[in-house]
Amino acid sequence: MPLNSASDVAVTPSPVALPSTPEMNYYQYTAGRRRKAAFVLIAVWGLTLALHLSAGGGVIVWAIAIALAIHCMRLLGSRSHTDPASLPADRADWPRVSLLVAAKNEAEVIDRLVNNLCQLDYPSDRLEVWIIDDASTDATPDRLRQLQSRYPQLRVHRREAGATGGKSGALNEVWPQTTGEFIAVFDADAQAPADLLQQVLPRFQQPQLGAVQVRKAITNSGSNFWTRGQTVEMMLDAYLQQQRVAIGGIGELRGNGQFIRRAALEGCGGFNEETITDDLDLAFRLHLDHWWIDCCIHPAVQEEGVVRSLALWHQRRRWAEGGYQRYLDYWPWLIRNRLGSQRSLDLAIFWLTQYVLPTAAIPDLVFALILKRSPLYGPLAGLTVGLTVISLLRGIRQARSSELRNPWPIGQSLLGVIYMLHWVPVMAYTTARMAFWPKQLRWVKTVHVGETSSVPVA
Repeated sequence: MPLNSASDVAVTPSPVALPSTPEMNYYQYTAGRRRKAAFVLIAVWGLTLALHLSAGGGVIVWAIAIALAIHCMRLLGSRSHTDPASLPADRADWPRVSLLVAAKNEAEVIDRLVNNLCQLDYPSDRLEVWIIDDASTDATPDRLRQLQSRYPQLRVHRREAGATGGKSGALNEVWPQTTGEFIAVFDADAQAPADLLQQVLPRFQQPQLGAVQVRKAITNSGSNFWTRGQTVEMMLDAYLQQQRVAIGGIGELRGNGQFIRRAALEGCGGFNEETITDDLDLAFRLHLDHWWIDCCIHPAVQEEGVVRSLALWHQRRRWAEGGYQRYLDYWPWLIRNRLGSQRSLDLAIFWLTQYVLPTAAIPDLVFALILKRSPLYGPLAGLTVGLTVISLLRGIRQARSSELRNPWPIGQSLLGVIYMLHWVPVMAYTTARMAFWPKQLRWVKTVHVGETSSVPVA
C-alpha cells in the first residue's frame, strides 16, 4: 500500500514479521478445556494454601508485588507518540477496504448502520460494505434489500437457519469473498466518524502491523450507572492497550472497530469457530504469527452500552470465558516463548492480574479466616487498584472527557473503580464454572435498540 510517511506510528517493531507456515496448527491443543481449567483452579487454591502455611509466604507475595510495581511504573512511564502517515494525495491510490458486519435481527439499527458505513469519507469504488444476515426473522432482510438499491457498494450475504459457528462462522463465510487489502469488522450498533478510514489505514505503513483496534465509545453513556461505568471502562482499556504496545507488549482486538491486514488474517486461518470471543482469540493467533496489534485512541467508534445489570453479567461472563479459553488453548505455544520475551512477560503479568488474582482472592480469604491471619494478597490487590485509578485518570484525559456528562476525571475515576469491581466476581465465577460445569459454546446476541446520544463521536 503506497503511503506518504509522516513519522513512525506508536508500535514497537519486531525484528521481522514472520508469516505463519502452512503446517502451523494452533488448534491442536484446544481439547480438554474443562480439565485444564480444573488443573489451574486446583493449582491456584493449592499455591494459596502453601503460601499461607509457609513462613515465607508473605515475603514471596511482597517480592511479586515489588516486581509488579516496577513493571507498572515502566508501563505508566512509557510515552506513545502516534503521528501516523497520510494516505496518498490521489484517491485512486488509496487501498481497498472491506467492512464486515454480522447482523441477526437488527431491524432497529440496520438502516442507521448501513447509512453510516456507506457514507464514510472514502472512495466508493475502493470501499465495500458486507452485511451478513445471520438468518434474521424480523424486518432486517427487507430493509437490507431496500438499502442495496441505494448503495452500490453494499453487499448482503444471507446465512441459512441452523448455520454453525456463530459470529466467527458468519465472518468466515464472507471474508474470503471480499477484495479489500484490509478487512474491518463492526457490530450492528456501530457508528463511526466520517474520516475513520483515513485516520486508521495509514497506520498500516509498518509491515509488521497486522491489526488496529479503534477505541470504543458508549453512545448511551448517560443512561445509568452501568453505561457510565462502561464509558470509562473503554477509556481505561484503550489507555492500557496503548501503554502495553508502547513498551513492546500485547495489543488486543475488541470486535467492534477492528481492522485486520488481509495477509495476516489469511496467515492465521481466519476466525476461530470454536470460541465464544472471536476477537480475543484472533488477537492471540496474530501475535503468535509475529504480527503486532496497535490501539487507536482517536477516533473512536460508538456502540450501545448494556443498560441492565443481568445483561452486563452475561456479557462479561462471555468475555471472561472467551479470554480465558485462549490461555487454555494456546499455552504450549506461549511457554515456548513464541511471542518473544517482552510480549510473554506482558501477557503473564496481565494474566496474573486479570484472572489469577480474582480467582485466588476467594481461597486467600477462606484460609485467612481459618488460620486467623490477614489475607496474603493484599499488596497485589492494592497495586492493581492503584494502577486502575491512575490509568483511569489518564485514559479519561486522553479521551477528552467530552463523552462524559461529568468532565472531572477524579469523579469519573472513582466511579470507574467502583464499577470495575464487578470483574472480581465475574472472573472468579467464570474460572470455577469452566472447571466444573459442562462446556458452553454459544454466541449470545446482545440486543440493540438503537439508543442514541447527543455526545459526538470523538
